[in-house]
Amino acid sequence: MATVKNVVLVHGGFVDGSGWQGVYDHLSADGYKVAVVQNPTLSLAGDVAATRQVLDRLDGPAVLVGHSYGGVVITEAGSHPNVAALAYIAAFAPDTGESVSSLIADPPPGAPVPPILPPQDGFLFLDRDRFAASFAADVPEKLAAFMADSQVPWGVEALAGAVSEPAWQNKPSWYLVATDDHMIPPAAQRAMSERAKAIVSETPGSHAVYVSRPAVVAAVIAQAAQGINGHA
Repeated sequence: MATVKNVVLVHGGFVDGSGWQGVYDHLSADGYKVAVVQNPTLSLAGDVAATRQVLDRLDGPAVLVGHSYGGVVITEAGSHPNVAALAYIAAFAPDTGESVSSLIADPPPGAPVPPILPPQDGFLFLDRDRFAASFAADVPEKLAAFMADSQVPWGVEALAGAVSEPAWQNKPSWYLVATDDHMIPPAAQRAMSERAKAIVSETPGSHAVYVSRPAVVAAVIAQAAQGINGHA
């Protein structure tokens, strides 16, 4: 296999791809060619199509990275021939037939419940006043407020989108657990990463660890690229 120098970053719900800028900067400085998918988060099929469109344009193998719901997207899109490895950043890693809806349906006792407001016209938002505490507790206050006020509507259809064939069954995976995550409980992250037989790292960090600790996130992605390169 050719040396992996491509990285494709996939964001989750309620946000857009701009949150990846810090990670992008670190990886670009280290010589990686980085693309950011602006998935519309209306439906899983639409987001997988947007991701595959980016993968189609690559000149070689890539590490495909997903944060949060983006983990569902990369699990489904990761069968693309240009994907050499998967990297999950505080992300859902569903198995066949699973969706975000099914994975969050039965939270463990005492787990924080994300402040998702009731759907409006088929879209979901987080409670603006509770956004920082639940999603971005370690992000600077002004930036967390901006993220809360610039939320992207998350389609109920995307939440319910089920994976058909998990790419982690056939592609090597890395996983970064955010130990202070109040959106996806760390215990759930560990269980999903173990099931995917991922190489796991842990870091203190909120759900928005990709914003608050970009160097740590970039290091995990580089580890995935180097791990593949080492076996090329």
